[in-house]
Amino acid sequence: QVNLVESGGGSVQTGGSLTLSCVASGYTYSHYCMGWFRQAPGKEREGVASIDSDGTTTYKVSVKGRFTISRDNAKNILYLLMNNLKPEDTAMYYCAADVPAVCYGGSWYRSYEYSYWGQGTQVTVSS
Repeated sequence: QVNLVESGGGSVQTGGSLTLSCVASGYTYSHYCMGWFRQAPGKEREGVASIDSDGTTTYKVSVKGRFTISRDNAKNILYLLMNNLKPEDTAMYYCAADVPAVCYGGSWYRSYEYSYWGQGTQVTVSS
């Protein structure tokens, strides 16, 4: 059974930093496409970043240069380093996993492409 558990969320001021973690278990983590998504109240869930099994990354335009996705395949942990946070980054952040084809097929940002989800961790950025 696939299990994803996020942590690291919190409240910061504009310009601050946070690092989110997602611990994976129950499957061959190193083979999977992994993604970070976020959902603000009243808005749809949106893709923030993805990373494939080889470490190739893709980002939402508005976070590129501020966020860094990475993975530790030995520890089965996915990370999202978030710098220069802005109020518009406020949301519940989720990690997600699915087969490698999701990363390679250009649909990494579509939430419905992912079968496995964590419970989320809240990020709040105040101005």
